[in-house]
Amino acid sequence: MESLNILNKKCPIRDFSAVSAGKQVFLPKLRNMSGATERGVISIAHLEKFKEIVGAQFVLADEENLQHYGHDETEHLQYYPEVVLKPGDTQEISAIMQYCNTHCIPVTPRGAGTGLSGGALPTQGGVLLSTERLNKIIEIDERNLQVTTEPGVITEVLQNAVKEKGLFYPPDPSSKGSCFIGGNIAENSGGPKAVKYGVVKDYVLNLELVLPSGEVIWTGANVLKNSTGYNLTQLLVGSEGTLGIVTKIVLRLIPHPKYDLLMLVPFASLENASAAVSAIFRAGFVPSALELVEIDALKIVSAMVDSTAVPVNDSIEAHLIIEVDGNNMDVLMGEMEAIAELLTQFEAGEVFFADDAQQKAELWKLRRRAAEAVKASGYTIEEDTVVPRAELPALIRGVKQLGKQYGFKAVCYGHAGDGNLHIRINHPTIKNSYGNPEMTEALKALFKLVHSLGGTISGEHGIGLIQKPYMQTMFGEAAIELMRNIKRAFDPNNILNPGKIFDLKN
Repeated sequence: MESLNILNKKCPIRDFSAVSAGKQVFLPKLRNMSGATERGVISIAHLEKFKEIVGAQFVLADEENLQHYGHDETEHLQYYPEVVLKPGDTQEISAIMQYCNTHCIPVTPRGAGTGLSGGALPTQGGVLLSTERLNKIIEIDERNLQVTTEPGVITEVLQNAVKEKGLFYPPDPSSKGSCFIGGNIAENSGGPKAVKYGVVKDYVLNLELVLPSGEVIWTGANVLKNSTGYNLTQLLVGSEGTLGIVTKIVLRLIPHPKYDLLMLVPFASLENASAAVSAIFRAGFVPSALELVEIDALKIVSAMVDSTAVPVNDSIEAHLIIEVDGNNMDVLMGEMEAIAELLTQFEAGEVFFADDAQQKAELWKLRRRAAEAVKASGYTIEEDTVVPRAELPALIRGVKQLGKQYGFKAVCYGHAGDGNLHIRINHPTIKNSYGNPEMTEALKALFKLVHSLGGTISGEHGIGLIQKPYMQTMFGEAAIELMRNIKRAFDPNNILNPGKIFDLKN
């Protein structure tokens, strides 16, 4: 295996100007010669090498597949790769990366394609590397409360597998039924349970990683405490596939709680609903989930899934979904009653307690499908802001004011318990925020507000492509340059997911 110092020349940073604004541009078909295409970097010779590595059936270059793998759930953006590769193990990924590093071929890693920040969009063509075949749960270690898994395992599949052993992996993004655990690692995902149990980074012990050079390393150890050198494991969590490709993951687990209770609380005022969130924690309660759903979002998702589980009327502006869990049902009942009593101070309406598993599932279905529903109804631009939870009322007020100022409608929902508010925007003429000057100005104003409230611009979706222009709202040049230097240390030729989070210059 060649060393990290391979090719100290810098590979050129490509700018496909015709594709840079997310237009649907199909790269020309490969010519029967050794050189690359007019626009791209992949040649027939490269394709033949890839077939040697992964097998011809896992090398896809037809237009249908390039189109499918050229988008994720980010707005309406489309970038075609030149070829899609589906390796089956660490060794094949290592060989692909070594070859691409040698030939300056950009590689964009992709999991399930459920991302919302454009992190898996192949903006510079080249190789789209799918991890979908790395889909095995390798070992559930019941003695040490750990699981070792490949990155292409669906998050809910992993959760169900460990639950059969009485164990619990809490991070549960809304797309848990389709997203991959590897993508969760890349974005440091959270979900509703994060308010009590933490996010992905709190469960990752060790990672097998293929570096851009093709070298394979483990980042840590399968232990609960580790102060041996720099913490590479935590550096990789949330790095959005820009530093290496994760091929094995060791996660810590906890015992699964025996019981959970769920209630839905309506509020006539959106601000009162958001103010109540902080009061719950100040009173000493730590729910296992505390979600806010604005009434407009609830109306849209209820219509989409044809549900009447939640009464919808014009006197209500928002609902809180509150869950508690544990091993003592009497204690949990007492907590729910006390929380419900507390919420009367915020003019809460009649509380609805979910009586059984079916009612709980119906409420969670409404919450988890909110993003899909509002996007389909025209709210195509989503922001992933997070502020200290006591500042939620000020954030929501500011969002509504900015909507009036810049001519858009906004609905808010999300993980209110940890201050993470998803803001969906519907503009009458603008469907993509990326590359649009008018929307860029509006989002700059939004993110300045978030920063002034002590928050940040992404809680769990990542920076990727579309949040990249706003990094300087949060960081000075010295901090961003330090991040660039970390990227250069891992990927001196800038071939791995180039153009994400921040730009590098030759």
